[in-house]
Amino acid sequence: CSDPPSPPSPQQPPSQPAQTQQPLPSSGTTTPQRQLSSTEQPRGPTAAAAKGKPGKSRGGVSRASEGDLDPAPDVPICARSTVMLRNLPNNYNRRMLLEMLDSEGYTGKFDFLYLPIDFKTRACLGYAFVNLISPSLVDGFWKIFDGYSNWAIPSKKVAYVSWCGPHQGYEAHVGRYRNSPVMHDSVPDEYRPIILADGVRMPFPPPTKKARAPRVRNFMRRHPPSGSSGRQHQEKA
Repeated sequence: CSDPPSPPSPQQPPSQPAQTQQPLPSSGTTTPQRQLSSTEQPRGPTAAAAKGKPGKSRGGVSRASEGDLDPAPDVPICARSTVMLRNLPNNYNRRMLLEMLDSEGYTGKFDFLYLPIDFKTRACLGYAFVNLISPSLVDGFWKIFDGYSNWAIPSKKVAYVSWCGPHQGYEAHVGRYRNSPVMHDSVPDEYRPIILADGVRMPFPPPTKKARAPRVRNFMRRHPPSGSSGRQHQEKA
């Protein structure tokens, strides 16, 4: 994964008399090769690699407002497999996201998915974590979903892709969430991260310690743990 070493500097040839370069004969209008200015950046996973700085999405929405901008992952680019889909419609849910990924040919090509939900509004936060089963799939994923707008519901949002950091990979994300409050019994299943194998959902590894309930006002009243009493729970049963 590391960059190849720089080749040794070639020896300087003996000095020769300077020659005046003759101009090429004009053959009509020529188009010089365009150079990127200091404010322009190439697109793609390699170009977006490491800085993690906030910017503007295509819809003019501040990227910093769409979720926590985590530090850049301390993983070589060629070994990264986890990306973030940003600027998703806030009315999207996990089922719709899964259907979108499947419709674009990614069935069986990712093994972790998490669409964070605001417990108060029950709307998604506009971004999702996706871990692809191989770093080699990242480039194709980036090309499809960076600029994506083929939503299942009316929306003017245009998605973009960024690296996920500091956590990268399946094991890192399972370790991050298996003891998280989002895995507490009081949290509805559709709010939780999921893992998959060959496109089939698998049981999430059990916690290694007791998960705390989310610290959200009125959340326990609205979403009592399974098996407990409560009007909201009885209406859903």
